[in-house]
Amino acid sequence: MAVDAEPLMQPRETVFDAEKAVGRVKPLILKRVSGETWDEAAAGFDGIAQEQLYAFARNRWPGVQCEPGLFLDGERAVGGVLVMIQPLPLSLGQLAVVKWGPVLADNQAKDRRETYRAMVEAMIEEYADRRGMMLSILPKASPSPENMAFEVLKARGFAAGSNLTFPNRYIVNLRQSDEELRASYAQKWRYHLKKSEKAGLTFERAGPEELETFDRLYQAMTERKRFADHSAYETVQDLMAVPNSKLRPELFFVREVGEIIAGAIIFKAGDTAVYLYGATVDRALPLRAGYFMHDLIIKWLRDNTEAKWYDLGGTDGFHGLHQFKKGMVGSAGHIEPVPPVLNYASHLKAKVIGTLAYAARDTANNLRRRIEFWRGDLATPDQER
Repeated sequence: MAVDAEPLMQPRETVFDAEKAVGRVKPLILKRVSGETWDEAAAGFDGIAQEQLYAFARNRWPGVQCEPGLFLDGERAVGGVLVMIQPLPLSLGQLAVVKWGPVLADNQAKDRRETYRAMVEAMIEEYADRRGMMLSILPKASPSPENMAFEVLKARGFAAGSNLTFPNRYIVNLRQSDEELRASYAQKWRYHLKKSEKAGLTFERAGPEELETFDRLYQAMTERKRFADHSAYETVQDLMAVPNSKLRPELFFVREVGEIIAGAIIFKAGDTAVYLYGATVDRALPLRAGYFMHDLIIKWLRDNTEAKWYDLGGTDGFHGLHQFKKGMVGSAGHIEPVPPVLNYASHLKAKVIGTLAYAARDTANNLRRRIEFWRGDLATPDQER
């Protein structure tokens, strides 16, 4: 289903009243832009994530209308957002959904909190006040115990909604020397890494033309390990075809005696690189290929990108993944949760309908998880919540 492009081709500007905001804010203009313009601009933003890309969202969520926009301070873009307009059944209304946004252009700016407040206020005026929707924002996990986005949204009156079953994200500090990095790994992780370095493995960066090779590796691993795959793997081909090299994920392989035994796809734009997908063959485990591969990915990201952090993602409830990622995060990184979805509605109708819609979705998701847990043909999560 094609995404309706009409609103993208007719940019609309929204200016909000600074007096409405909580605390001191700056007046910003929210300017609608095309999906392609948004992706090109967002490639240079510190806060960009793959979920905020038009190239990702248009195929990941074909039933929604994507509305990208830039927040302008005068002529300068200080951030942006990709809002997904989700229609509700029976034409009851629409939800305005933002996943891992809005994003700041400069995460280190002294006025970043005020800028974020201003961006949120502009979205409230456009989507909650003017268009009468429930505005739902899911912030990213933060590489520190303080999650600025969560704090600002809660202070502005957003209510906590749905939460992930296993919300923790494992975030590695990329800005370390080789010696500091090795020292930061957990002792057992260092032990396995040392073993892998003696196994005769080789590491390589591959181009997008090698995606089919990774596809075969990934599909074989999924079938072998019996994982219930709810990922967005179907979007990889589009992401690998993005013209802007900053946004295009990187593909890496590990070989043993010339044969590929492990691979990974990494999103590298912004100040936080993200481990999107990984795959291995059976004999990669005794060779500790995962340790070897990730250590060299970390060093490649440090030396070839501006990223400060490497988000390893979550665990989907598997204790073995928790142990592996926790050891890699080590003493210099962070294990922090993705906040709950935060919802705001200016109108009672939007609040009631939006709350009921999320309750129905959560019920369906919980039922699906229960069915998967009791199925004998799927791997069973074993990590404590």
